[in-house]
Amino acid sequence: MPKVEVILTHPIVGLGAESDTVKVSAGYARNFLLPQGQAITVTHGNKRRLEALRQKRAEREAHELNAMTELAKSLSKMTLIIAVKTGEDGKMFGSVTNGTIADELKKQFEVALDKRKIHIEKPIKGLGEHEVEMRLHHDVHTTLKVIINSTTPPPAPEVVAAPTAPETEKRGKARRGDIFAPSAAAPAPASAAAAKPERKGKGAKA
Repeated sequence: MPKVEVILTHPIVGLGAESDTVKVSAGYARNFLLPQGQAITVTHGNKRRLEALRQKRAEREAHELNAMTELAKSLSKMTLIIAVKTGEDGKMFGSVTNGTIADELKKQFEVALDKRKIHIEKPIKGLGEHEVEMRLHHDVHTTLKVIINSTTPPPAPEVVAAPTAPETEKRGKARRGDIFAPSAAAPAPASAAAAKPERKGKGAKA
């Protein structure tokens, strides 16, 4: 497929930035870049626009650097909390990706960030605290604290009933050797002396 040279008027990921002269397929230039105003053809007249495009690029990059520097300061102070479902063993269902973090940043803090600026070696599959690298600009890096919590309630603790002491004797049956206190309602037995009537002696007067 034949190639043509064009001058970019806007930054295009994977291709270049404004004022760059790049080679692309003729179909891509004809059907997309030129009709969308993303590029202009390389002509003597268009080359005069290069200086204006370079100035535009410098202003844009300076603005992006300042914006990303301020964003880095904010992100370094943030704590992003993500709730996930887990099984009874505490293991997560699925994982947390850079796309998940980008979505939660937008939802919780209204920070719109390209997920490609969020760098994790592999999806996060563990609960707890994690430090995530944020590559906001080629000159601006920071870290974001991410805490992953479980939404699954912990299992209720098992209640063990206390053992009851076995009954060894039936109630009401006295055992030998048991001492019982006399009932308050029962009268105390009279003494032997008090129970016997006094005998009159032979010498006693009638």
